[in-house]
Amino acid sequence: MKTSLSRILLLALFGLGCEFVAADEVPVAVAANFTAPMQQIAIEFHKDTGHTAQLSFGSTGKFYAQISSGAPFEVLLAADSATPARLVSEGNAVAASQFTYAIGKLVLWSPKPGLVDQKGSVLTSATVAHIAYCNPKLAPYGAAAVEAMKSLGVLDTVQPKLVQGESIAQAFQFVASGNADVGFVALSQVFKDGKISEGSSWVVPSNLYSPIRQDAVILAKGRDRPAAKALIDYLKSDKSKAIIHSFGYEL
Repeated sequence: MKTSLSRILLLALFGLGCEFVAADEVPVAVAANFTAPMQQIAIEFHKDTGHTAQLSFGSTGKFYAQISSGAPFEVLLAADSATPARLVSEGNAVAASQFTYAIGKLVLWSPKPGLVDQKGSVLTSATVAHIAYCNPKLAPYGAAAVEAMKSLGVLDTVQPKLVQGESIAQAFQFVASGNADVGFVALSQVFKDGKISEGSSWVVPSNLYSPIRQDAVILAKGRDRPAAKALIDYLKSDKSKAIIHSFGYEL
């Protein structure tokens, strides 16, 4: 009886040891607009799987350059679908793993109440000296902002007012700090508890710019890494979808 009990305990400890060994770290490149939701998802991912997501945030364009140069990322959460597809075509990502984890929304925002109207007329107002947006060559939200301004027919008029950030995070900081009066940012950056939490804003109508379809993909360095696959699978879970939706993204 004693031997049998000892054997059971050893097997239990061995099982725990296997679980511990199986837990791993996965380096993840995350589009800046997805910072807040991914921080929450990473916490739940660790709780539920034991794996740890090492998060780096930045512009999708810069991540593309880094990955192409051999950066040790295993998963990319891009702000578009074109970059993951390009990495796949170049042999730097796993085709079967690519999927859309969120559809982003562009918003014109100011921390000042009453400044932003619901038609975007504030862009050409004499009271606005600086308009922030992010580099359209590096960040899909920047490309969407340019497209929206062209659709509104105001791009040439507001060109002298534009202040460009390298990423959507920097564009947001320009506005939040007061260095720009208004700015094109991601809805997720100002959305909390089901609403835009402060200031004034205009959710730019989706017909004014191409859909911001944000795709995730396992990169070549994560091809045979269980933690990378586990993260991609976790992003498809109901728990992750609920977090993503809570920041204003469409699914």
